[in-house]
Amino acid sequence: MAVEIILAAARIAAATKAGLWGDRTLLDHFDAACRAAPDKVAVTGYNSSRGRTVTLSYRQLDRLSRKAAAGLARMGVAKGDVVSAIIPNWCEFPLVHLACLRIGAVTNPLMHILRQRELAFMLKLAQSKVLIVPRSFRDFDYPGMIAGLRPDLPDLRRVLVIDGDGDDSFEQALLQAPEQDAASVAALFAARRLNANEPVEILYTSGTTGEPKGVMHTSNTLLSSLAPCRRRMCLSADDVVLMASPLAHQTGFIYGMMLAFHLGAKLVLQDIWNAEQAAKLIADEGVSFTMASTPFLSDLSNAAGTQAHDLGSLRVFIAAGAPIPQVLVSRAETALGARIMSGWGMTENGLATVTGLDDPEDKVSRTDGRAFENMEVRVVGTAGEPLPANAEGRLQARGPGNFVGYLKRPQFYEVDAEGWFETGDIARMDESGFIRICGRSKDIIIRGGENIPVIEVEQLLYRHPAVSEVAVVAKPDARLGERACAFIALRPGCSLSFDEMSAFLAGHRITRQYIPEYLCIVDELPHTATGKIQKFALRQRAQALQAQGPR
Repeated sequence: MAVEIILAAARIAAATKAGLWGDRTLLDHFDAACRAAPDKVAVTGYNSSRGRTVTLSYRQLDRLSRKAAAGLARMGVAKGDVVSAIIPNWCEFPLVHLACLRIGAVTNPLMHILRQRELAFMLKLAQSKVLIVPRSFRDFDYPGMIAGLRPDLPDLRRVLVIDGDGDDSFEQALLQAPEQDAASVAALFAARRLNANEPVEILYTSGTTGEPKGVMHTSNTLLSSLAPCRRRMCLSADDVVLMASPLAHQTGFIYGMMLAFHLGAKLVLQDIWNAEQAAKLIADEGVSFTMASTPFLSDLSNAAGTQAHDLGSLRVFIAAGAPIPQVLVSRAETALGARIMSGWGMTENGLATVTGLDDPEDKVSRTDGRAFENMEVRVVGTAGEPLPANAEGRLQARGPGNFVGYLKRPQFYEVDAEGWFETGDIARMDESGFIRICGRSKDIIIRGGENIPVIEVEQLLYRHPAVSEVAVVAKPDARLGERACAFIALRPGCSLSFDEMSAFLAGHRITRQYIPEYLCIVDELPHTATGKIQKFALRQRAQALQAQGPR
């Protein structure tokens, strides 16, 4: 299958002329790192299914990825074909992506939490030629699940199983196969070499809205944010990158795997999140940089206070995906000794805004940063007109990091003639260009014609000593259109009544109409695997709730 992207010649010409795009792929950066320090550790990670740590040098990863590439080609994977992979944060993930790049295949990472319904749709839409799965992860039988789907997937030629047996073993089929003639393999790679404007990744949206779409990227769109990231975070080959966010999510894919190889640095992988283990990895591996969602930061800060590990190497933690309560910023910087930075991005454009190392604490907790030097963001009104500073409206983004379409769904590609992408986020921007995400357009609560500032209500509730996590969503109402409902997970041993919540918010002098009229205490909020709260699921649950406040 030839993956059809939306990429006009004019966009290529403009980005190339501006020096924002070039002719390099991740392979060029990886090969350069391999030549510079072949015996340096490229990737190390604990495989919880095997119960052991796997470490590969740049030389070893290069050799294995070349063998895997030749093996995939031998199986009939052609240039432009899709190779799908359900691989946790294991060394096999970067190995597979490098192999795909060498033969011009498109990598389609799939989250390990996906099951039959989602996978049947995604694999069929992508016309995946090969699927790679673990034999088991978190006690789930992936080969058994896929066996039931194969009759409905006519394009799927092979399913390879990591730690599998027989012909379907990933190791036997790709890594342990006899060496092929070096000249023919070199000729194969040369013939399949990708240019930087061909598709290399299809990544389905994470599911916070309940409707995944296949986001397509090229080498240029993916690589474009790495040099600005390196400069803003002062990163180099001497840094060590920890990635606990899944590599099958853009955070892990770009700011874990790609960033490490772009720098020629060491990548440390964690397949199952555990704050105590993360602290140990930071100490043992000398981790200096990581990026994850706010719950990861909170957990790690708590663990730092109870662990004896030396976390002095950790220099930068970028928290993205959810606002950072101000109290957490102060607590995290004290506990970790690192600079905490906030950022905003999407599967469609990677990390587009982020604070700087020297920005004050209130910018970290009260904003989502400002655009990288090669990205633009703006806030517009209902008619698309740019709004003044601090006015709330639709957030748009433009720049070299923007994606090149949704797989087979061009009708959803909301990019105008000037290149502005409609993000679906509601935001405001201050006089200095710092943005604050106020919610998704679907998260807006309009009560009796008045917008409720969801993020501000949530931030206030985070200050309550009993609150661990909170999400405020809309519940349809026949009279007012919508009313606010607060879903709250409590800290251990704490309680919170509706009246106590209302009094707490009233004590902060919040507008009475903004106080949620429903409270639902839950054990935990539903999240994507990357830590984003699934508000669409909470909106569904809110339908059955009865009003607790004045109507």
